[in-house]
Amino acid sequence: MSVIDLSALKGGLKELPPLSLYIHFPWCVKKCPYCDFNSHEFKPVPGAIAIQAADNVGRSRVGEGFDEMAYVEALLRDFEYSLPAIWGRPITTIFMGGGTPSLFSPEAMDALLAGLRARARIHPDAEITMEANPGTFESERFKGYRAAGINRLSIGIQSFDPRQLKALGRIHDGDEARRAVEIALTHFDNVNLDLMYALPNQTLAEALADIDTAIAFGVTHISAYHLTIEPNTLFAVQLPANLPDDDISADMQEAIEARLEGAGYMHYETSAFGKPGRFARHNVNYWQFGDYVGIGAGAHGKISSHEGVVREMRYKQPAAYLQAVADGNPLQSSHKVGRKELPFEFMMNTLRLTGGFETRLFSERTGLPVSCIQSQLRQAQAEGLIEQDLTHLRPTLKGQRFLNDLLTLFLHDEGEN
Repeated sequence: MSVIDLSALKGGLKELPPLSLYIHFPWCVKKCPYCDFNSHEFKPVPGAIAIQAADNVGRSRVGEGFDEMAYVEALLRDFEYSLPAIWGRPITTIFMGGGTPSLFSPEAMDALLAGLRARARIHPDAEITMEANPGTFESERFKGYRAAGINRLSIGIQSFDPRQLKALGRIHDGDEARRAVEIALTHFDNVNLDLMYALPNQTLAEALADIDTAIAFGVTHISAYHLTIEPNTLFAVQLPANLPDDDISADMQEAIEARLEGAGYMHYETSAFGKPGRFARHNVNYWQFGDYVGIGAGAHGKISSHEGVVREMRYKQPAAYLQAVADGNPLQSSHKVGRKELPFEFMMNTLRLTGGFETRLFSERTGLPVSCIQSQLRQAQAEGLIEQDLTHLRPTLKGQRFLNDLLTLFLHDEGEN
């Protein structure tokens, strides 16, 4: 950690960044053992959606119940509480994440999007993404999502290999994964597939087979994630056996990157590969330190004003969230990001982009002069972690591989005033 020089600071933000909207749906058919997202297994309740949920060996599952239309109404009320902070600003992208948003019916999604349009300016060309899992796919259902205005799907495939899907605790098999992609491409021309590698007992050939299957479908975007053992997950308690070691994992990463780039997918972010013109616009806004309202149980948000940057978090437990919305305050926490924290927060996002960022963006999004991080930039360049010219700053290949080391340079000393 090092000292951030803020002596040259004169004022806050002059222009506000683009604005996105994130909507969290906290329910899943089954909680995956690697997942640390805010998700809860569900059971239908009277008057709620009628989806038959089963695990991958056919046993019925139970969890927390939910009423989809009551949740939609809560989301819209939650959004109304955010309006004063974003009034007049157009929303350029919407992302529906989870959990499993595709547990909700097309009718619920249509009501949600109509309600949002009635309350705020949604850009006519807005990218509207919904996450979906293969165990929830029916053709007519996804036709209805498209008619409601959703124009991009992100499908949680993870693997096409039945053995790996079982190891990951997924509820679908390889055939269902392939069928889900076929259905998606029938109704959507902008589809992302999430895949994972460095899985238990996985070989390099098996990792590449998943990538080749995804490429063969011709989807516009592929995300390839290294399996990470996160705290507070089942895998953290019971570590999977025979995970590939660091050398094999690195070989997988390099081979996957080469295979995707050879197939015309541009590696534009740590784990993201898109066809030209088909990058995930919503995520790019995150990575360029743009703004986003976050609504729904456990959703996070980042809102800028001319006075600075505020981060927000909603209540995580669905029941607590619904009660908080009914009480008129869905926020569990809200804090202004300190000036000394801003350089790290900015770099934590923008240095995920393989092409880096225009240097001017630092001042535009933080309100701080670039001069306040010159010593950190010089150190990063001396260590071969970044390269820069008069207008751009980008991580080198070494910087991409050792991103955590690079980001540590921008952490401020907690003892600073």
